[in-house]
Amino acid sequence: MAAVKTDALIEPTEPMPPVEQAGQAGAATGVAGRLAAYRDSPLRSRALGWGIGLAVLLGAVVLQTQLYTGQVRTVTTIFMFIGLAAAWNLIGGYAGYACFGQVGFFGLGGYTAAVLMFHLKWSFWVCLPIAAVISGLFAALVGWPLLRLRGHYFAVATLGVSQGLREIVTNGGDLTQGGTGITVPTVGADAATPWLGNDGFYVLFMLLAATVVAVGGLVGSGKFGYALRAIHQDEDAAASVGINTTSAKTAAFAISAALTGAIGAAYAFQQVTIYPERLFDVNITVLMVVMVVLGGSGTVVGPFIGAVAVAYGQEWLRANVTDSHEIVLGALIILAVILMPQGIANYARDAAVTRRFSLLDNVRRYRL
Repeated sequence: MAAVKTDALIEPTEPMPPVEQAGQAGAATGVAGRLAAYRDSPLRSRALGWGIGLAVLLGAVVLQTQLYTGQVRTVTTIFMFIGLAAAWNLIGGYAGYACFGQVGFFGLGGYTAAVLMFHLKWSFWVCLPIAAVISGLFAALVGWPLLRLRGHYFAVATLGVSQGLREIVTNGGDLTQGGTGITVPTVGADAATPWLGNDGFYVLFMLLAATVVAVGGLVGSGKFGYALRAIHQDEDAAASVGINTTSAKTAAFAISAALTGAIGAAYAFQQVTIYPERLFDVNITVLMVVMVVLGGSGTVVGPFIGAVAVAYGQEWLRANVTDSHEIVLGALIILAVILMPQGIANYARDAAVTRRFSLLDNVRRYRL
């Protein structure tokens, strides 16, 4: 057998044919292209988003062990508003229909659970999904005609619905106990579900907030979310390309109301005694809207950022600037909206892409 020259294995004596060079270059380019495509793909962004969300949820679980009683209640309130803001974002952020009567579904869910637990002695865990379903069905019923209105007409109409619900509850007689309030049985033989305590409600509102944010993420990344965004941009154009705008808006309205109703049911159980003035307070809707606008409407993370900023800022200012905390909070919100009219989440995304972090440039860009 003839000896094989080692130098021939190390370095070819003839140049590589052009076809093979093109093949290897194409393969390298193909690998790089696939890596770049994955790096920029929606699948990677979605996986990253779910990973961050899971990490935040685990962090919230660990955080509970480090808080004392007062702090647990504060964070529980923040969780509640995260859920409410994310629920409002489905109809107000994605679809662009500003619902000023969202608190009506909050109160409807709360009173549904309270009435069932008070009169029928049902378990809270049975009343919670029932409250969500009733709130969603009611929203679908009133949403079918109301969602044919646009702009401030829709906003005022939904506000009227919420105030109408408040009057029905106030004059509900023995069923709702009227303006004297209704007390959910939490102790004794009449209590089908014992009161959960501060730690229990911390976990409950944390899971509700996580569920609502997850629903927002699923909606935002699917065809349903694209349809809602198309409606937001130009409803007539969306209808012209085959989107059933009425059905899409009604579905978003119903889902948003169902989630809000579930949170209202949990709030009623937490408070034990509830009153129409508390559960149908218009200020709750105002806070939802402010949180979404401040954080970034139409995004998944925006309501989360806005709810944490406003709810925690409100509690901190109340404790440290007692006499004028509402004025200071209002001034800070106005300043933030002027400097970042697109919301914190959208500003951060745009700044990361364009590398333009100046807030003054951002103000000029939005012609304010």
